Amino acid sequence: MKRAVIIVIDSCGIGAMDDCREFNDIPECNTLKNVCEYNNGLALPNLARLGLGKIQKFKGIEDVSNPIGQYGTLIEKSKGKDTTTGHWEIMGQVLDKPFATFPDGFPDELIEKFIKETGCGGVLANCPASGTAIIEKLNDEHHVTKFPIVYTSADSVFQIALDTDMIPLETLYKWCEIARKILDEGGYNVSRVIARPYKIIDGKPTRISKDRRDYSMQPKHTLLNDIKDKGGRVIGIGKIEDIFSKSGITHAIHTGTNKEGLELTLQAVRDELPLESIAYEKNKKYSDFDIIFTNLVDTDMLFGHRNNAKGYGEALEEIDRYMTEILASLKDEDLLIVTADHGCDPTVPGTDHTREKVFLLMYHKNIEPKNLGTIVGFDCIANFIKDWIF
Repeated sequence: MKRAVIIVIDSCGIGAMDDCREFNDIPECNTLKNVCEYNNGLALPNLARLGLGKIQKFKGIEDVSNPIGQYGTLIEKSKGKDTTTGHWEIMGQVLDKPFATFPDGFPDELIEKFIKETGCGGVLANCPASGTAIIEKLNDEHHVTKFPIVYTSADSVFQIALDTDMIPLETLYKWCEIARKILDEGGYNVSRVIARPYKIIDGKPTRISKDRRDYSMQPKHTLLNDIKDKGGRVIGIGKIEDIFSKSGITHAIHTGTNKEGLELTLQAVRDELPLESIAYEKNKKYSDFDIIFTNLVDTDMLFGHRNNAKGYGEALEEIDRYMTEILASLKDEDLLIVTADHGCDPTVPGTDHTREKVFLLMYHKNIEPKNLGTIVGFDCIANFIKDWIF
């Protein structure tokens, strides 16, 4: 069975793109390099073996003399620096038109329609904000009014936060579905609606990562659709199902942490994941090729956006430790790809994503190790996978 295993380390960029200032970023952005420097070096021996240390000089990451994989630098074609844009391009869909952003908050007519159709009574915030900061700031008012906290960022996102001990999680999800419908019907071109549930834990508003959901615009057509249409399995781990709005996905399982995502990826590689329990269609027969597609979001959500370079480094080292078993469990007909989707440098001013190049690491048991250099287009990954599977 031909398989491709794709692991996206969310936001692990490797240097500002030439047009970074158009996205309000500075040329000094380099998520991986700066996180390595902040932590006085990181221990990533498995990623180094694949060739990561030969792409750039990253403190603590060895430039091994005989890497086992192919490695290179990817420059994004699409105009964006968000998760949806990056993942869609990885799977072959390049965006000619960037998603819309709302630096002054959402238009009054949009908010009024949201309030009317949800029956929520009103909203708080309606401005760009750090999620953790805005929830902490408005939690008391939220509890008095029971209005949801609606906010955005430098990315194309309509985020809805509420305390699920006060308003049920199912209500939050329903409101997100209504927002998605309003945005699509109104032609607002918003990439994602994000459910941001939280609870009061030890007296502090705390977001519940495992219950987060993303409601993305639906891509036109990606490699995932090709795989599914030809009868293959597409197994989405983490928020892959949400990023692609279920398009081209046959099996999906959400995760609460990177550790859970890595454990599930390892199970999938070892054929130990109970696929029937996470299949969209039960008892369906599939062709002899699979995509195992994992998003590891903690680097971005918990550490990049929160300017926590120490936590970011620890998350990368945890990923690398799991790579020992993942690499050892690969079969002869497995292709492994490790990459990122954008940057989110925790060491520079601001809490938003950063417009960065990303690394590409590629391995299978008979691969010829080499430097792929700089490639324009994350969509080269879709082409590599097509060549491998078909």
